[in-house]
Amino acid sequence: MSDKSLGLVFFPAFDWAITPSHPEREERLLYTRDQIVEEGLLDLPAIKEYRPQLASLTDAERVHIGVPDLASLITDAHLASAGGAIAAAEAVMRKEVTNAFALVRPPGHHAMRVVHGTRGFCTINIEAVLIEYLRRHYGINRVAVVDTDVHHGDGTQDIFYNDPDTLFISFHQDGRTLYPGTGAMAELGSPGALCSTVNIPLPPGTTDMGLHYVLDNLVLPILADFKPDIIINSAGQDNHYSDPLANMAVTAQGYARLAEKLQADIAVLEGGYSIEDALPYINTGIILAMAGLDYSRVVEPDIVRCPRQSDTNTKYVDKLVSEWQDIWKRRNILRNEAIAKSGDYWQRRRNIYYDDSGIQERQIEAVRLCPHCHGYNTISTQAEGYPFGLKTAFAAVIPRNACSVCRNQAQDAVCKAKKEGQHEYYFIQDKQKDLLEQI
Repeated sequence: MSDKSLGLVFFPAFDWAITPSHPEREERLLYTRDQIVEEGLLDLPAIKEYRPQLASLTDAERVHIGVPDLASLITDAHLASAGGAIAAAEAVMRKEVTNAFALVRPPGHHAMRVVHGTRGFCTINIEAVLIEYLRRHYGINRVAVVDTDVHHGDGTQDIFYNDPDTLFISFHQDGRTLYPGTGAMAELGSPGALCSTVNIPLPPGTTDMGLHYVLDNLVLPILADFKPDIIINSAGQDNHYSDPLANMAVTAQGYARLAEKLQADIAVLEGGYSIEDALPYINTGIILAMAGLDYSRVVEPDIVRCPRQSDTNTKYVDKLVSEWQDIWKRRNILRNEAIAKSGDYWQRRRNIYYDDSGIQERQIEAVRLCPHCHGYNTISTQAEGYPFGLKTAFAAVIPRNACSVCRNQAQDAVCKAKKEGQHEYYFIQDKQKDLLEQI
C-alpha cells in the first residue's frame, strides 16, 4: 500500500480551440479521462480529484505584461487553466495530498513575459503564474522547473532568465530540428543568474535510455545541489514515439519512470498530440507513478513501433551530459566572470515570432547587475502584424528583493522613456507591491 497520495485536476477547455481540427484540442484530455475512468483510477483511495478554480487577472499580471493589455488577449479558459494548476498546488500546500497533477489546457510554456498574442499555442504561462502565486501566498523562494516537453520551454526560460532563485531545466528535441528553434546549451541565463537555466538539447530519435541517462546523471544531481523548496514538472508528453509533431522515441513506461524519479510536487500538462496512441497511456503511467502505485502493466498496444536508440545518439547524449557536468561544476566561477565582464548592465536583443498570431516582435532587454539585489530589468518592445499596425511599449520589472536604489532607477527609466515619447504604452511591473501599473 502506498503512503503517497495524488491530487488530480482536469480542465479540457471545451470552449477554447485554435481551430476545430488543430492538434491542440479538447480530445487531448478527454481520451485520457476516459482511460483513467475505465481503469478505475479515480476510485483508488490514493487519488483525489479537485475542481479547477479561476485564476485572477492579477495572478496573470504578476507574471505578464500584455500589449496593449492582458485582459484583451486572453479568455476565461486561460484563467481556468492557470487556476487548475493553482488548485492542484493548493491541495499540496494544504497537505491534503503528497503531490498533484494538473491536466489542463490551454498550455503555457511558450508564453513569455511580454505578451502580444498567442505563440506555440500559448498566451499566458501556466507554470510561471503558479510559481509567482506560491511566492506571493506561501513565501516559496527557491523553485525548480523541469520541462519535459519535446519543445524547448522558451517562454518559461524568458520569464526566469534573470532570476537565480528559479532553476529552469529543459530537455527537449534539439532546437535546430524543431520549433521554437531555441534551447541551446549556451543559453545559460543572464550574468547574475548564470547556470540557473539548464538546456539539454537532445538529438531526434532519443529513447527512454537516453532520457533516463540525462535524468540520472545530470538532472537529479543538479536538483540535489540546488535544493529547491518545490519542484514543478512542465509535463509535456510529445517526446513519445507516436507524436505527430516531433521525432523522439520515449514510451509511456519511460515517462512513468521519469515521474517516479523526479518526485515533482506539482506536474502541469504541456504538449502531447498523439491523442489516442500515446496520451491515455502516458497519463495513466504518470498518475500511477506520482501516486506511488504500480505502473508496470501500462504498455502501448503498438510498442513494437518504438525504434531503438542509435549508437550515434548514445554517444551524443553521453558527450552532452559530460559537457554539462563540467559547466555545472564551474557555475560559480562562470557567473562571477560573466558579471565582471558585463559591468553594471547586461543587454540582449531578440526577434520573437508569434506563429499563431502572425506578429513579429523586436525586443531589447537590459538588466541592472546590482551587488545588493537581483537588480531590475527594462524591456523595449515593438511588434508588427497587428490589424492596426505597429504596437510599441516600454516596461520596467522590479523584482521581489529590489533594493531602494534599483527601485528608484526602474521607476526613473519608465518616466524618462515616457517623457521621450518613443513608445505607445508604458508599464511598471512591481513584484514587491504585487502590481502591474500602466503609466
